[in-house]
Amino acid sequence: MPRYSPGVLVAYGRELLMRAGMRDDIASDVASVLVDGDLMGHTTHGLAQLPGYLNELAQRAMAAAGEPEVTSARAAIQVWDGRRLPGPWLTLRALDAAISMASQCGSGTVVIRRSHHIAALVAYAKRATDRRMMAIIQCSDPSTHSVAPFGAITSVFTPNPLAAGIPTSGDPILLDVSASYTTNGMTARLHKAGELLPHPWIQDAQGHPTRDPAVLFSEPRGTLLPLGGLDAGHKGFALALLVEALTAGLAGHGRADPAEGWGATVFVQALDPAAFGGLDAFTRQTDWLVRACHEATPRPGDLPVRLPGERALALHRKQSAEGVRLYASILPALAPWAEKLGVAPLG
Repeated sequence: MPRYSPGVLVAYGRELLMRAGMRDDIASDVASVLVDGDLMGHTTHGLAQLPGYLNELAQRAMAAAGEPEVTSARAAIQVWDGRRLPGPWLTLRALDAAISMASQCGSGTVVIRRSHHIAALVAYAKRATDRRMMAIIQCSDPSTHSVAPFGAITSVFTPNPLAAGIPTSGDPILLDVSASYTTNGMTARLHKAGELLPHPWIQDAQGHPTRDPAVLFSEPRGTLLPLGGLDAGHKGFALALLVEALTAGLAGHGRADPAEGWGATVFVQALDPAAFGGLDAFTRQTDWLVRACHEATPRPGDLPVRLPGERALALHRKQSAEGVRLYASILPALAPWAEKLGVAPLG
């Protein structure tokens, strides 16, 4: 498959968004975050999201311009009404605000209600560690539900992802996990391709675990299993509740309110290690952890331990230098939009 310069992909995404009516600075940030997702291998949350964003703009379900409203503020916290603005742009602005507060107060937190979808959370975690900050990012979508609580077959939650960026003296540790075994994006992709999940990470409407994503797209619908599945899903269930409390709870807006369509409630927190035990002391601890994990004896037949984010960062460097190899379905899905909006499609 061909490779594409990250700059070319960002320019292509930006042009499509601007032709769809999005303000140019917002379009630039959205395209950049989406391409970051593909650079790091999060191909269901990179440019694969762009056709959906363009459709939301066409339906006026995503705001093309405007500013968030600050509804509450103290020295180290802010609550924003995102006014249905694009999530990547809002989350980058929230990260900037959180880092600014952390530089003064040691930590800073921004919670956003009524954001649109925010794409790959790891993109924000990396941007924080590039600035020698630790960051925690979480989100939920209060308008949809696909994940069952542990022990149930009724969906209540979204996958409720949690990401964190942890500085070291070398490559950062980058976490990006969900409170469910798999995601809506992955199951939709596999269902469309007629493929199965690698493991029984979902259940049908009767509670039988299965690898077949088709159970999520026929009535009665199945559900995604919480992280830990039928054996230890109480752990994923607990994480989902925590994410709901830190997003919808702190924002004062969530599943208890009328649904507004595809979107997100977002928690962004930055912590400045220099304000605590000091940056050098912080990285001395994180460096030790990295070294100890790398030196741990692997299980027989397994590869050495790989820390969260190592594969993503290696792929980011490789694709930044050699070009991005997009998932096969991405450009064909964008081609009709390019024709409609008068943008030359990528070959």
